[in-house]
Amino acid sequence: MQDVRDRYNVVVTGRHDGRVLVLAHGFGCDQHMWRLLEPLLSRTFRIVLFDLIGSGRSDPFAWDEARYSSLDGYAEDLAEICRDLDLRDVVLVGHSVSAMISVLAARLEPERVSGLVLITPSPRYVDDGDYRGGFSQEDIDELLQSLDDNYLGWSTSMAPVIMGNADRPQLGEELTNSFCRMNPRIAQVFARTTFLSDSRADLASVTVPTLVLQCREDVIAPQAVGAYVHDRIAGSELVTLDATGHCPQLSAPERTAEPILSFLGARP
Repeated sequence: MQDVRDRYNVVVTGRHDGRVLVLAHGFGCDQHMWRLLEPLLSRTFRIVLFDLIGSGRSDPFAWDEARYSSLDGYAEDLAEICRDLDLRDVVLVGHSVSAMISVLAARLEPERVSGLVLITPSPRYVDDGDYRGGFSQEDIDELLQSLDDNYLGWSTSMAPVIMGNADRPQLGEELTNSFCRMNPRIAQVFARTTFLSDSRADLASVTVPTLVLQCREDVIAPQAVGAYVHDRIAGSELVTLDATGHCPQLSAPERTAEPILSFLGARP
């Protein structure tokens, strides 16, 4: 069987005697998106980076459409990484869709996972009754159709919107390039898995200390969504960052690191 570390391009940095943080990136990204936040955390913690299957330098032959048409497939991968490295007292740090993947993985490995940090999470992107996910079903259908019709064009137009921070166009360009490196077929399936998912019922299963980080302005995960996640996870902490866009680990790494370090009892 192929080595797990090769399959997911696992990289370990930081203090070998520190508490373990596993950083899980979002749709269209890879572990490189943590490069500004990782040094701020690795001074205190052991950091495990990896690429979701279909992203970055993960094994492209490991991708299977049926497995990754559900967030459960990704959660099982994250749990496998924790088991293979025999990680204990782990904090899963999940960005965007990987926030919910981390919630599912924590349920799979309760003996190993002792905390969650959910960065700009959304348990459901589509509005449903009183729940406001930020998008109508028509919005999501149009988004997915546009992605199917012209993935590169979709990436060029959507990535800067997702990133925000129009005054720093280089950030949008970086996310665009990251999207464009992804295999279009894999991106299409992952987009459907992401934007059509509904993990609201899974929030009640969280029993470990949890930090929810949202941005002041985020078109993908508005403040109401972060508040919803906070309300549904008993005992969680909610911090609204003075930051805009959906990727604060890139646009505001210091502001993102501060509440994480504080939550974990470390000095910024």
